[in-house]
Amino acid sequence: MSNHYSAANLRFPGDDARLDLTDLFVFAAPGDPGRTVVIIDVNPYTTGMSAMPPFLMKREFHPAGVYRINIDTDGDAQADAAFTFVFSELTDGRQTGSVYFGTGRDARNPEPAGELIVTGAPVGFDDTAQPVVAGPVRLFIGVRSDPFFADADGSFHGFKWTGQDAFADRNILSIALEVPNELLGADPAIGLWATVGVRRDGTVVQVDRGGHPTINPFVNPNNVKNEYNLRQPVDDVANYLELWAKFLEDNGGYSPEEARRAALIVLPDILRYDRSRPAAYPNGRAITDDVFSARFAWMSNGRIEPDGLKPHDDMLTEFPFLGVPVRYPGIDG
Repeated sequence: MSNHYSAANLRFPGDDARLDLTDLFVFAAPGDPGRTVVIIDVNPYTTGMSAMPPFLMKREFHPAGVYRINIDTDGDAQADAAFTFVFSELTDGRQTGSVYFGTGRDARNPEPAGELIVTGAPVGFDDTAQPVVAGPVRLFIGVRSDPFFADADGSFHGFKWTGQDAFADRNILSIALEVPNELLGADPAIGLWATVGVRRDGTVVQVDRGGHPTINPFVNPNNVKNEYNLRQPVDDVANYLELWAKFLEDNGGYSPEEARRAALIVLPDILRYDRSRPAAYPNGRAITDDVFSARFAWMSNGRIEPDGLKPHDDMLTEFPFLGVPVRYPGIDG
């Protein structure tokens, strides 16, 4: 959940946890360099919490939501290809999802557009859920154990690390794809970001987005977050270079020139991935990458040491790679 509570005042985008993008991952399929795995996670309230009112525990995808993986193949910070995911209403504990794959103009259409490549795929709400295969694409949609790890308490108390992982027993809703590389573009170097929109009065409104982990909640001031979620990466350098460079000067002791160079590592907010090199953040992002420590090192110009936590040990060795859901007595039965 490196990107959760990304609206102003620590709220959910669109005031709905189901629309809250938490993470984006991209890495080569293990054992098959001709295929790439892309995962987006959403909904930090998928986890059962004893203090959480039952009416807030919406553990499904938003039926009016439009979830998207955007792919830039030519370096212009605009989508050249996109996978778009939409979902049915939750009925009798069941929900299904469909996937569109669009290129060119279809990739930039806020509506689901392009070829319908998967339809009626079941959302998995327990540990029996299985991936589906549609042509060359493998898909998993459903509840998974959250792979993100971070010493959140330590970060709130002067970076005196506690050794406690705040996300060790959390679940998220995951959308995992495994696709042949050619669907992502001929050049091995691409850029990816995820967006979440919701249909309001017949129009899809974007409410969250992100490429790099831990950016909007950590770096943008409170009065900028909502506007940031509405915008597109193509405008990020113009809108945020000076703001983020000043943030790095003030918080990391960078010189003005150093701060601008450091800000451009994450601007525009697109996760760059060159599949000719191993995936390790910021070249893509593997599910074992310690992005929490990496972000604070970037923010502090290397002054803040890693938190010392290790990746979660429940991840699978096969698709969709994220661990099965954590079970909560009294909620999961």
